[in-house]
Amino acid sequence: MDYSQFLVMYQEIGLLVLILLVFLFDTFSSKEAPRGLSMFTVVLFGLLTLAGFVTPCCKEVASAFGGMYVTSPTMVAIKNVLNIGVFIVLIQAKGWAHSEFMRVRRGEFYELLLITLFGMYLMISARHFLLFIIGLETASLPLAALVAFDKNRYESHEAAVKYMLTAVFSSAIFMMGLSFVYALAGTLYFSDIAASVIDGGAMLIVAVAFVIAGMGFKLSLVPFHLWTADVYQGAPTSITSYLSVISKGAAAFAFFVIMVQVFGPFYNQIWEWMLYALIILTITVGNLFALRQKNLKRFLAFSSISQAGYIMLGVIAGSAQGLGSLIYYILVYIFSNLAAFGVIQSIESKTGRVDMDSYNNLYSTNPKLAFTMMLAMFSLAGIPPFAGFFSKFFIFSTAVASGSVALYILVLIALINTIISLYYYLLVVKAMFINNQEDCVIAPFKSSVSDRLGMWICVAGIILAGIVSCIYNGIVNTSVHNPEYIFTIFAN
Repeated sequence: MDYSQFLVMYQEIGLLVLILLVFLFDTFSSKEAPRGLSMFTVVLFGLLTLAGFVTPCCKEVASAFGGMYVTSPTMVAIKNVLNIGVFIVLIQAKGWAHSEFMRVRRGEFYELLLITLFGMYLMISARHFLLFIIGLETASLPLAALVAFDKNRYESHEAAVKYMLTAVFSSAIFMMGLSFVYALAGTLYFSDIAASVIDGGAMLIVAVAFVIAGMGFKLSLVPFHLWTADVYQGAPTSITSYLSVISKGAAAFAFFVIMVQVFGPFYNQIWEWMLYALIILTITVGNLFALRQKNLKRFLAFSSISQAGYIMLGVIAGSAQGLGSLIYYILVYIFSNLAAFGVIQSIESKTGRVDMDSYNNLYSTNPKLAFTMMLAMFSLAGIPPFAGFFSKFFIFSTAVASGSVALYILVLIALINTIISLYYYLLVVKAMFINNQEDCVIAPFKSSVSDRLGMWICVAGIILAGIVSCIYNGIVNTSVHNPEYIFTIFAN
């Protein structure tokens, strides 16, 4: 066996080494000084994230295990984007991890979190469905344990049961679809499936529908979204933030690869209209249900459902520009959503409240938190000049670049829904800045250093990503149909 092929998996190997070091530190460190584990994990993962940008190991496409695993500068860039998000989550979770409740389970939290990231790495680089399933389950099953981490809350247990049942059910549907694919193609290699299946007829339609349904659960696409709000509300806020951006981002990247590389030849005949309907339903239902929410975690749950619909515009474009726009959208979404969750977690840790009414006149007592939440809401809504505007602009431009009348209509519907979303995002801003002084229920307080650091990184990302967009793309000088230029800074 040629062990040199493991060097191709240097990002996965690095992450496994980190997981082992965290496990050993947690096992053998002095119980009188357990807080060192958080700093140890954050610092090492920060170094791992930095190494992803500077390591010159992958300048071209490389494969391992007979082509089951593939890496390239694009794959490295995608993993780097996820690493940025996980690094912010680890920083923001530091205060929660230091609570007395977490004293004896702090190590399990970090280990399970990093194991799920390892599974997502495999999902992104897999070019064989066997390896993809291993990555999918490695990413999904530990998340159920993380959702149930707050064992003293009934809501956390309920959320974990719903997530577990949904994960198992969606995986079963996905693998049922793969059984049809294997019956048609006789192989599970992505490239071989596309070459082997000439005309599968009804069986191919069923296979594609099952695969889309299975991945739709992971992405919270309507009508596979019903678990999302309950799980987001019941899980600890640090886990909810991880679910909302990292898990969704990895699933979106993997979904793009599957639909384009495996089922790309059947775009016009089969899956374009399936995804077309799902995008309209997802954006519309997510926006309409978000209008009714008063709990901010449920509010962001339905917001994330609608955002998943926008992300799918990059998938339905099915091009290199679509992948570039999708990567950028996920990056901006990471900064924006984690900024919002950073504010929610900071206030929840001090007051125990996550309802929107408790944010009334927040600006008068905690102006920095109010400003951070305002930037997050403006970016999620797509208000210029913040990064969220450019992410929507690029993904809409990519979708209409094909010139298809159907995609023009789809983008028009998405634009109308964007206007609807402005209302509920601005409700949060109104509560913080406009509502009466006497309605204020949160007294002035100072957030923890880790919370402030995480929010500073997010705010910087929201602002700088918009500036980078102007420099690297067509708003100023170049073609709007080449947003992938922005992501050269993420690849080696």
